[in-house]
Amino acid sequence: MARRPEELLHLLTRAERLSVRRLQSVLDEFDCSVEAWRVLDLLSDGRGHNMTALADHAFLPAPSLTKLIDQLVDQNLVFRRVDPTDRRRILAHLTPRGMQRRQRLAREVRSDWAELAPLLAQGDGEQLGMLLNRLAGALEGSSTVTTTRAERAVGRAR
Repeated sequence: MARRPEELLHLLTRAERLSVRRLQSVLDEFDCSVEAWRVLDLLSDGRGHNMTALADHAFLPAPSLTKLIDQLVDQNLVFRRVDPTDRRRILAHLTPRGMQRRQRLAREVRSDWAELAPLLAQGDGEQLGMLLNRLAGALEGSSTVTTTRAERAVGRAR
């Protein structure tokens, strides 16, 4: 039987908070925040990313991301370069030290999460990822519906 949206929202929130708490306990040993981990992880692909993409990936507002990037630059983990295809944009990249730091963090995170692997064996992890991606996509796609409902509510209040 399908669960009510309230139950699913509660389960998703609980799982997210417990996951972040567990991740943060690993990252604390390296004086690294979850948001910094997310930035380092995205930049590890070596392609360089603009500030908007980093803010979206780290779930941070632009001013907070700028402060975080400044800290990562000061730690010699990240450097900024002008985007060669659009000189108005800045791309962030990992330094060699940043790449080493990210690799070490990734090993520690994978090691810590290894005990959860049996829980998501036999394709369950892939299925969970697919379902969460599908849910996120549907929710992103429904933003126009939400806006329309909000606009109608405002219109009725006038």
